[in-house]
Amino acid sequence: MTLNGKVVSLLGTRIDPQRDVVAVDGVPITRPAKRTIMLHKPAGYITTRSDPHARNTVMTLIPDIPGLHPIGRLDKDTTGLLLLTNDGDLTYALTHPKHHVEKTYRAEVAGLPGAGTLARLRQGLLLDDGPTAPAQVRLIGRTGADGACVELVIHEGRKRQVRRMLAAVGHPVRTLTRLAVGPLTLGDLPEGVWRDLTPDELHALYQATGIVQP
Repeated sequence: MTLNGKVVSLLGTRIDPQRDVVAVDGVPITRPAKRTIMLHKPAGYITTRSDPHARNTVMTLIPDIPGLHPIGRLDKDTTGLLLLTNDGDLTYALTHPKHHVEKTYRAEVAGLPGAGTLARLRQGLLLDDGPTAPAQVRLIGRTGADGACVELVIHEGRKRQVRRMLAAVGHPVRTLTRLAVGPLTLGDLPEGVWRDLTPDELHALYQATGIVQP
């Protein structure tokens, strides 16, 4: 192996990936280009790179892109906007709660939440893993004779958080879809289909996280 044309003999030699040229047998090693895509996740797929139980994973819905991984998770039964990237800085920024990147969900629930119930969600709830941050929530309307549709906006990313919040106030979720992550919206992207983010979308996403776009 060579570093900037010189043979490396010292174990643990540090490099600057932005400036140094590393080659093996004379062939330069290049870093894969950073790429971020949006997937409309269908129900029935788990959000992981692989599964020991051979269940369907979201990775079967996208091309084999080096280093690509899901940003956060949607549970198996939840549909909607899922971002995948090979940019580790972006993954950290979007999953760490200190950056307060909002996620918008539409939930069809059992029963009709009243004003008091909506107020509890807006104030934050005590779940088994601690209190939640206040949510933005609005009632969209009834669905059938015994259900309703609500929209929630949260910036945390706990496991099955929206489902647990709504169950805690007595309105278990029947269907759940993530509509937006920060400034990005699902739009009319068909279920099971993916696309690259546009340059403007990627710029807006970096702005929402507060980190510098490379």
